[in-house]
Amino acid sequence: MPTNRLDTAVHYRSGITIVELRGEITTFAEEALNEAFADASNATPEVILLDFSNVDYINSTGIALIVGLLMRSRSAQKRLLACGLNDHYREIFAITQLADFMPIFADQASALADLQAAAPPPTDG
Repeated sequence: MPTNRLDTAVHYRSGITIVELRGEITTFAEEALNEAFADASNATPEVILLDFSNVDYINSTGIALIVGLLMRSRSAQKRLLACGLNDHYREIFAITQLADFMPIFADQASALADLQAAAPPPTDG
């Protein structure tokens, strides 16, 4: 039975802002998603990771909301990443070309490891 609800939690870890999502991303999720993204965008880190591990359902309106977040992140010069998508939604992200603009990782640990590997080494100086 649909919950028509999205719960979010924003926290910071290893220099990135993580937005954990729980529930469904449909028209009912717009306010919660926008508030969580606004909180994440106000943070210092330049990377926002959307964690879909506990998302049960995303419909076409939800995909449109995610596209909107991608556009907002680009305007704010923040990188938007995704993790925790199941195989079905990974395919949807590929079909809609979201995956072309938003790197997708299996989980938070994979995203964090990739970001650390890509980070420039500290300079002495």
